[in-house]
Parts: sequence; C-alpha cells; structure tokens
Amino acid sequence: MSPGTSGLAVLMGDPVGHSLSPTIHNAAAQALGIDLTYAACRVEPDALANATRGLWALGAVGANVTIPHKQTVLSLATSASATARALGAANTLVRRAEGWHADNTDVEGFLAPLGPYRQQLKGGSAVVFGAGGAARAVVYGLKTVGVSYVTVVARRTGQAEQVLADLDVDGEAHPFDDVRHRVTEAGIVVNATPVGMRLDETPWPDASVFRGNQIVYDLLYRPAETRLMRDARSQGATAIGGLPMLVAQAGASFQQWTGRDFPFEVAHQAALDILAP
Repeated sequence: MSPGTSGLAVLMGDPVGHSLSPTIHNAAAQALGIDLTYAACRVEPDALANATRGLWALGAVGANVTIPHKQTVLSLATSASATARALGAANTLVRRAEGWHADNTDVEGFLAPLGPYRQQLKGGSAVVFGAGGAARAVVYGLKTVGVSYVTVVARRTGQAEQVLADLDVDGEAHPFDDVRHRVTEAGIVVNATPVGMRLDETPWPDASVFRGNQIVYDLLYRPAETRLMRDARSQGATAIGGLPMLVAQAGASFQQWTGRDFPFEVAHQAALDILAP
C-alpha cells in the first residue's frame, strides 16, 4: 500500500448487510499479514458524493461499490479504466495521487472461471438472462472472449436492446417466453438476475433445453448450488456458480489496492465457511 494510506477499504452500497466482501478481504489481508481493514458501509444515494470525499480524507486505499451506486460513482472519480468507461459503471475505486481511479473488476471476475472454456466459447452464441448492471459486465466479458452472438433476455426488451447497443455487441433482445431455441443453441447460458435465490426458483424452468458441451453459469452464490445449476447438470451441461466470480472480482480490487498477490484459496474458503449450512 502507498505510504500515508490508512489501511482502510470499504464496500459502499444500499443494502450491504448480506455481503461476503468483508469476510473475503479481511481473510486475505490476515493471510498476507497486511494491515488492511475492510468494512461494509450502507450509503444512501444522496450521500454517495460525501462518502467518497470522506474516504479520501480518511486516507483510505480504496473502495468497492455496489447497487445502486455503480454508475454514479464513475462521475465522482478523477480517472477511469477502459472497462469502466465502456460499461458506464464502476465497482472499484483505487487511490491514486491525482484522485480516485475507477475500475470495473466484475468483468475480470466473471471471466475467471471460464479460463478452461475460452476456446470452446469463441465464435459461438450466448444467452444472458437479465439486462441490469451485472448483465452488462457479462455481455462485455463475452464479447472480449470472442462470443459472436449474444441474446439478452429480459422482461423489458428495450433495456436489453440498450445493453447490446451500448456495448456494440451483435445480438438480439427477447422476452423470456420467446427464446427457447436460443437457449438450446447457446454455447453458454448466464443468469444475471436475482431469480434463484430461493431453492425452488429458476429463471428457466425447462431443464430439457440444456445439453452436454454447454456451460450454464449462475452469478448467484446463495445458494451455492441453484436450481438452474442442478437442472443443467442433470442434462450433462457444465454448471458454474457465482462464488468464483465474487472472489475473483474481489481479488482484482485487492491487488490494485495493496500491490500484493491475492490468496484466492484462503478467500474462497473463508466465503465457503460463511455459506455452509
């Protein structure tokens, strides 16, 4: 960490009480013997600018930013990464001499568990459930690994169309009741909605569309195995949950704040310990 910094980092959002980020970051800092304290702070929208200035005054090394602040915080930073600018949103602030630098590590986090499958995905198609901030990071990430066509599925198809247009991605928007053929054909299906947090819920109830040699990726990490994942595995597909993404995006932030390699296994196990029933 830079000289004169406080060894403080926070998560700013509303709500934040459910977050595993403090568990992950504090476990990583303890494992490395770094004097870093990470806390989750509920920040209402009209207090974000003051909170960001206050963190700077305290000498904090950085912050993570979550709903509903990811877009607004970008305008409060002095500089921004190409990824944050492309997405129009940031989830990370990093202290630099000239001011806060904004980045979006959600893309890096999303891509982390897809490393072994990148060649398989290249040139193929994808289906993404959802059109919010998480979906934007997913669509951008899929574009960077060479997925050639993305179908964004959402109740508000206009919002889905905007995601594709903003990110200059070849694809189409569909409602949920008009996309069965796309799900069947896709090399990867991603759930970027909150549907599935209850064990019996899923954004796609027809398990018969899934197949072997297909990846089904649920960004949810509670529960550790969602119904969508179980349904995918029952048809021979590869199922990926959201915890690897959560830990990887945290690791990318941590490395920028501290300049140290992130202890992924330690952080992952700390999160699992919290999630264990």
